[in-house]
Amino acid sequence: MQKIKTALLSYGMSGKVFHAPFLDIHPGFELLGSWERTKKLIQEDYPYVKSYPSIDDLLADDVDLVIVNTPVGTHYEYAKKVLLAGKHAVVEKAFTTTVAEAEELTQIAKDKGLKLAVFQNRRWDSDFKTIQKIINEGVLGELVEAEFHFDRYNPLLSPKAHKETANDGAGVLKDLGPHIIDQAICLFGSPKSVFGDIRFTRQNSLVDDWFDLLLIYEKFRVRLKAGFFVREANPAYTIHGKKGSFLKPRGDVQEDELKIGKKPNLESWGTEPEELQGLLHTEIDGKVIREKVPTLQGNYFCFFDGVYNSIINDTTEPVTGRDGIKVMQIIEAAIASNAQRTVIRL
Repeated sequence: MQKIKTALLSYGMSGKVFHAPFLDIHPGFELLGSWERTKKLIQEDYPYVKSYPSIDDLLADDVDLVIVNTPVGTHYEYAKKVLLAGKHAVVEKAFTTTVAEAEELTQIAKDKGLKLAVFQNRRWDSDFKTIQKIINEGVLGELVEAEFHFDRYNPLLSPKAHKETANDGAGVLKDLGPHIIDQAICLFGSPKSVFGDIRFTRQNSLVDDWFDLLLIYEKFRVRLKAGFFVREANPAYTIHGKKGSFLKPRGDVQEDELKIGKKPNLESWGTEPEELQGLLHTEIDGKVIREKVPTLQGNYFCFFDGVYNSIINDTTEPVTGRDGIKVMQIIEAAIASNAQRTVIRL
């Protein structure tokens, strides 16, 4: 199997948890190493890889693919450098800080014949895959409204300076927001208009930590919410149609298991506890049913498999630059809407 030589631009939480384990088990990737500025940690987990002292040293190596998993505010600068060096790129969310940056990166990749993917791994969460199946089956009838939450209870400021200082890449809208915005676009396409309400709720917070976005489609509405003061969780997904409803708690186990060092596999990986199954209450063939629905298996491996196929077999990336642009369009519209206190048409 042809190997894609791959390097990371950092080995913090995202490199250690979300990228390296899957690159390591996928037979189509060879993990070469990571750029590490101060802490030299990657060789503790993968003794056979390199720790690059600079991005220039990394790009000078025989690297095919670079994972841009640095702070959001640096994505545009580093991804552009990677692409101009002739390397394929996977860029973490948020893709960039502006629509213009996202469009420029996408155009550079196209002009140079390179693959550019946005790391929207939450498309392969178990709960989202189940929601997607329910909607595709049409058992709710014509959709009326949907509400997605990515809530936490964490009133403390992050110790990571880049997350809590006022900069173009900081704030929950560009941290958790891209996950559920991308999921909404994946399910429903881009909305006609956006209304955004963005707040600072934690003591001494310098960055937004709460948002409520209303995506306005022609015949239905989608509300997206995230905040840090939700001790008792709402359903992560609530979908109402003209025949029925589906409610699903957030249950994907992959992040938690990766954080404690569990290694992904292709058999039982991403299997939710049964008690987190979603509730379907609808009418099918004239009969009203109210029952729990088995949750589909989640697996972030599928994203990396898609990246592999896009590079080796010239297929479309699993999440394209164009997908990333659409997310940034909604984020920019939400920021403008919050400032102007009005609906912004896309």
